Amino acid sequence: MTVKEIFEQRIPDGIKEDPDKAKSINAIYQFKVTGDEGGDWYVDLTADPPNVAAGVNDDAKCTITVGDADFIDVVTGKLNAQMAFMSGKLKIAGDMSLAMKLGTVLK
Repeated sequence: MTVKEIFEQRIPDGIKEDPDKAKSINAIYQFKVTGDEGGDWYVDLTADPPNVAAGVNDDAKCTITVGDADFIDVVTGKLNAQMAFMSGKLKIAGDMSLAMKLGTVLK
């Protein structure tokens, strides 16, 4: 699984499975993934329907910065997101409470 596959398939599929849950979060997340497979993506849970796109969204209320391998490990459950945050592997800027809800979208 690659970072691109997560943003282009896994997250959109998760949103489609339970759009009401995604919509209830009602926020935009910005992801800055570093490393060879890195890039910028955003997850817009305010849109109807919610969507995922490459690029930067200046309206994001929560920005997650993480390395590509660590991101894949968090999404696949090999790395606990809270442990990644505590060890500095995952950085959060903006609304911390939104970051806590992120597991709903990534799982």
